Amino acid sequence: MSDPQNQPVFSIEKLYVKDISLEVPNAPQIFLEREGPQVDIQLHHESAPVEDGVFQTLLTVTVTAKIKDKTMFLAEVGQAGIFVIRNVPQPDLDTVLGIACPNILYPYAREVISDIVTRAGFPPVVLNPVNFEALYQAQKQAESEQAAPAIQIAH
Repeated sequence: MSDPQNQPVFSIEKLYVKDISLEVPNAPQIFLEREGPQVDIQLHHESAPVEDGVFQTLLTVTVTAKIKDKTMFLAEVGQAGIFVIRNVPQPDLDTVLGIACPNILYPYAREVISDIVTRAGFPPVVLNPVNFEALYQAQKQAESEQAAPAIQIAH
């Protein structure tokens, strides 16, 4: 029988907004614009140990809406979580921190972005779902291509 002390553990200790920002630099004139905005969405996440077996993951979502060269709004949220992760091998730990934790945080970040944009007087921004597994795999692929030595063929 396996020792319960060595069983993998994954639990959510705390979810919270670590940072929130909203700018409407061209108000009130921007509210008179009738043209639809160009919306740019940026995602970034990072994880760091808090103590042994406890990690913080911070997912930052930045949404910028512009009409031509005028910024309608810039909304940013840093949605964080404290996760207890124990008895997980290092390669699996990287996967949990890079996929599972952002997947848990993203719906909360989506809600905060939608709420603050609405409170600023704009229609809600509904962010599409994100496949963090695909992003993680693409990041690992890019890292392995950068780490691979260049092969030169002499003629």
